[in-house]
Amino acid sequence: MRAIVIGAGPSGLAAAACLKKAGFSPEVLDSGKRIGDSWRRHFDRLHLHTTRGRSGLPGLAMPKGPRYPARDEVVEYLESYAEYFDLRPQFGCAVKTVRPSNSGWRVTHAKGASEAPVVVFATGLSGAPFVPEFDGLANFGGEWIHSSAYKTATPFNGKRVLVVGFGNTAGDVALDLAEAGVRVDMAVRGPVNLLPKELFGIPVTSLGILRKFLPYKIVDALTAPVLWLTLGRNEDYGLKSKGKGPNAQVIEDGRIPMIDVGALAEIKKGRIGIKPGPDRFAPGTCHFADGTSADYDAVIFATGYRVDLRPVLGPMPDVLDETGKPLVSGGRTAARGLYFCSYLVSPDGQLRQSGIDAEAIAADAVVAARGKQIA
Repeated sequence: MRAIVIGAGPSGLAAAACLKKAGFSPEVLDSGKRIGDSWRRHFDRLHLHTTRGRSGLPGLAMPKGPRYPARDEVVEYLESYAEYFDLRPQFGCAVKTVRPSNSGWRVTHAKGASEAPVVVFATGLSGAPFVPEFDGLANFGGEWIHSSAYKTATPFNGKRVLVVGFGNTAGDVALDLAEAGVRVDMAVRGPVNLLPKELFGIPVTSLGILRKFLPYKIVDALTAPVLWLTLGRNEDYGLKSKGKGPNAQVIEDGRIPMIDVGALAEIKKGRIGIKPGPDRFAPGTCHFADGTSADYDAVIFATGYRVDLRPVLGPMPDVLDETGKPLVSGGRTAARGLYFCSYLVSPDGQLRQSGIDAEAIAADAVVAARGKQIA
């Protein structure tokens, strides 16, 4: 049985390996040049927030090493994973369209076309970098980039930098800049949740087991006093508290709270400033929502990504929501043989979720591939 997997990152490799184990011959297509291209582009200091033991993909554990793998270790692991399962992605194969066909699905790409009864999208949550529209940004004059283009603090030495956002990437980038002696502020547009990297020596991403036994709102209520004792209150850092707990934020909003790896200590020391959300920009200046302003040489937008698969799939309201994001990830969709791997935010780590989704997809794909026509 044939299957087509779109993407050669963690999700794509996991899906291909699980499909292969289930009896498929997976064809992996990727627009990049190498295994895990997007991981290679991440900033230099990146480390996973999940432990090594919870970051491996199905069928092959990560090799021993420090508790939290670095970016380059993840890339090396992905390369070894592809070799172990004899996965040979076709690179330079940007996918153009995916449409139903008599054999299941027809995928047109930069090198031609392929058909199979099963297609798995595995390009993940890091789709197109998203920068909100702000009045005056075009006339700012200084450098501004999305965090996906950030590598090291070196180009920002001697400059004053504004990091817009307060997620994990924003915290990591601001910390990297502060530790390099760069003057940096974080613009925080609303209330936030904070999590420590570890609680009582246990990685916070490993504590999700509580959610298997208790409703997530109860878990939030039970853990709130512990989080306050560990980190203090948001107001201690000049931040506003969100009206819901971290689990509710993930489940209801699809957003991961900031897991602190050192930025909060730098905020307390005054080496990372906290500002309100931006309202507009002027030459060399950011005007904030509270009416204040400050001068900056550069702005880094850690404002996430947008996933929109409509240009490839076309309008599919039973499969994609109004923004083009899959309605179902890691399971059967309304279109037989069409799957999406790791398109929902996971509090337990995206690599782990990739493996969970991949195994579920492979199990269901065996059933879906029995019929050639798309339901």
